[in-house]
Amino acid sequence: MKSAESFHFQTGETQTALLELYTSEGCSSCPPAEASLSRLKESPKLWKDFVPVAFHVDYWDYLGWKDPFAAKASTQRQHDYAVQWRSRSVYTPGFVLDGKEWRGGLNREDLLRASNKPAGVLSARSEDGRQWKLRFQLAAGNASSSYQFRAALLGFDLTSDVKAGENRGRRLKHDFAVLAMADVVASKDSNAFQGAMSLKSSLSVSPKRTALAVWVTAGESMEPVQALGGWLSTHAR
Repeated sequence: MKSAESFHFQTGETQTALLELYTSEGCSSCPPAEASLSRLKESPKLWKDFVPVAFHVDYWDYLGWKDPFAAKASTQRQHDYAVQWRSRSVYTPGFVLDGKEWRGGLNREDLLRASNKPAGVLSARSEDGRQWKLRFQLAAGNASSSYQFRAALLGFDLTSDVKAGENRGRRLKHDFAVLAMADVVASKDSNAFQGAMSLKSSLSVSPKRTALAVWVTAGESMEPVQALGGWLSTHAR
């Protein structure tokens, strides 16, 4: 029997960008956006300069096709952003870069360039790919008294044969798809913050590859202070 693998991921001092895509299998405009996100798998800057995450929302399900990767929590997260931006509506495909609405797509080559903004060191450790210990070492000048850790298990090379809705008859492919989420309020330890959480998928899918995404926010803000990502070589399900 194969023993569980241990993992340790850690950022540098400068900020790693968090790139979010809000998408749905029921939306005909979403496949091109997902394709552009998928291309980031091959980038040498992946996990170093940016962490992509694809949230599938459920408000397109009314067209007759239930997106198997959609979650009410993803829809709520997008609505929370809309409230923050004082927007009256949500839409797909919708990109969010470091907590701010991004309407330019991924066509700009300098969009995900390396940052020189001091953020602090974020790290994640696990002995089995499910139970995670998180730590955020503050950068000089960070003054928030409270932080929250948020994490997502991401699935890759996922396929779906859509039977109804705007994409009826198409086989869709997904990468960076959120399979599970968790969050925890960080506890302070000297000039660092720590937390622990469990992360595993309850979906009946078997991704060919999985990855971890973690980001830390200050107080009740949705804007990430620092983000982290890394490949998991086992199927953390």
